[in-house]
Amino acid sequence: MAGEPSVRRRLVGGALRRYRENAGYTLEDAARVLECDRSKISRIETGQRGIRPKELRELLAEYGVLAGEQRALVAIAGRGGPRAWWHRNAGAMSQACLDHAVLESAAAEIMTYEAQAIPGLLQTDGYARALAAAEPGYQTDQQREDAVAAAALRRRALLGGAAGGDPAAPVPAAPPRLAVILGEGALRQQVGGPAVMAGQLRHLARLGAENPAVTIQVLPFSAGAHAAAGSGSLTILRFSDAPGLGVVCLEALSGGVYLDGPDAVARHLRAFELLRAAALSPADSLRLLREPEPLGISR
Repeated sequence: MAGEPSVRRRLVGGALRRYRENAGYTLEDAARVLECDRSKISRIETGQRGIRPKELRELLAEYGVLAGEQRALVAIAGRGGPRAWWHRNAGAMSQACLDHAVLESAAAEIMTYEAQAIPGLLQTDGYARALAAAEPGYQTDQQREDAVAAAALRRRALLGGAAGGDPAAPVPAAPPRLAVILGEGALRQQVGGPAVMAGQLRHLARLGAENPAVTIQVLPFSAGAHAAAGSGSLTILRFSDAPGLGVVCLEALSGGVYLDGPDAVARHLRAFELLRAAALSPADSLRLLREPEPLGISR
């Protein structure tokens, strides 16, 4: 039995189907463009098979898709260049993790809500190491260290030296906009102990103050019921010049669930905007991160 199509194939295939239908093309018309069987186009559109970059560009050009949207879809469908951070770790990463890495690298905007933990892109090495030590999926110390090293590569690839590690690391030419909403519980949870948490809070405050691509807001317990009360965490990825494309990741111990339908993405975007409205402003959140004693957290 065939497995569930990967999120990248579903996203590209669904977009191709919408573009084809909007252009008034049938499956047979699309098949003539690629000089292939109708069934191949159908399998591409349902995510059952991938598509080569050359074929993807041919179809998108035939459908009259704008250049910006073409670039976004080609990036999503590809596996990144040979210098992509995940290539050196690909052997130890699941297909779902590789898909997320490619999607994240192609995204122009990343919106994340975390209720209990600091998101991976904002973690210090000490915080990441403490989480890896508690992760039941790792069987050896080497697996844990590999996970910490991969997390550091990911942070530097997307945010540059400001993400931690080598301060001289260059900021990417087009870093994604990163909007983060942290539940107060994520600040109170003593991951790694007081010293690790103190360093993590300083890092958050520095990122919020110095990195123009990063916006951090804290959702305090006093906000009460909110739009994501039934969700542990969620991430929304959006892509430059392609407003119709988006992916939602709902994380879970089993690896997470990806939603790529336009209605699902729109629903979660609405929930994220409600979370933003309920959270402290970025300025007030920064003050709290710099002086967290009111939360009972020692620096």
